[in-house]
Amino acid sequence: MDGLLFLDKEVGLTSRAVDNRIQKKFQEKKVGHLGTLDPFASGLLILALGKATKCLPYLPDEEKSYLAEIKLGYQSDTGDCTGVISGDGSYTKLDIDSIHKALKSLLGKQMQIPPMTSAIKVAGKPLYELAHQGKVIERQPREIEVYSAELVSYQEDVLTVSFTVSKGTYIRTLGEELAKRLGTIGYLQNLRRIAVGNLSVEQAKKLDDLTEEDLKDPTSIIPLRKIEITEAQAKKAMNGVPLLLEEEEEKILLLQKGKAIAVYRRKENGVYEAERGLF
Repeated sequence: MDGLLFLDKEVGLTSRAVDNRIQKKFQEKKVGHLGTLDPFASGLLILALGKATKCLPYLPDEEKSYLAEIKLGYQSDTGDCTGVISGDGSYTKLDIDSIHKALKSLLGKQMQIPPMTSAIKVAGKPLYELAHQGKVIERQPREIEVYSAELVSYQEDVLTVSFTVSKGTYIRTLGEELAKRLGTIGYLQNLRRIAVGNLSVEQAKKLDDLTEEDLKDPTSIIPLRKIEITEAQAKKAMNGVPLLLEEEEEKILLLQKGKAIAVYRRKENGVYEAERGLF
């Protein structure tokens, strides 16, 4: 039972809970996912089963797109709808031009401090566990990039915005920052991931609708130069033996009969050494 599944995750499930459900549904012990989605968020979650779990580090996830609903005039101690909400809902009515200006100001590279409710580990413990204990610790800012930020709708006190951002960006933090630049407060009311790289939620199915027929070969999805090798070379690759190849790329995906068998990295003088077997 090897391959990728594109899931349209529903609100309420943790990504780990999804893995567990998939393990039972497909009777497969090895299940992993690409890019965690918080329980309150819905949308695209890419799952890998069996041998395909070895391909997860090579799948395209440097860029993600989201649809975010930001409630204005209120704030949450987690930055999203799962926290303690405060505020009286009052804020100055916004004009469309000021919203577009604020969104434009978010574009580009910037430093972002991960929220306490994130899964980043400090001394072996996820920050969200410390947050649940009422602890707040200093977090180091990380560089992120906002590629696009576009207004979808503005109705009453809710802004709906589409964001395309770099890996590791926290949308709830972006939502709070957007509200701040608009002269008010706000929190993430809803979040939906609509794309990971060039993979879209339109290609996904709900958990109960997924079947074995939906399993996809990761070979075509891995964004590396693909090289079809001979049977003799494949035997060497499957034993991690370096290969002499007339290539220039730093990393290449070796194929045997169209199937990915290994990732090799360039060393010197045309010699490539094994980085990871995918068989």
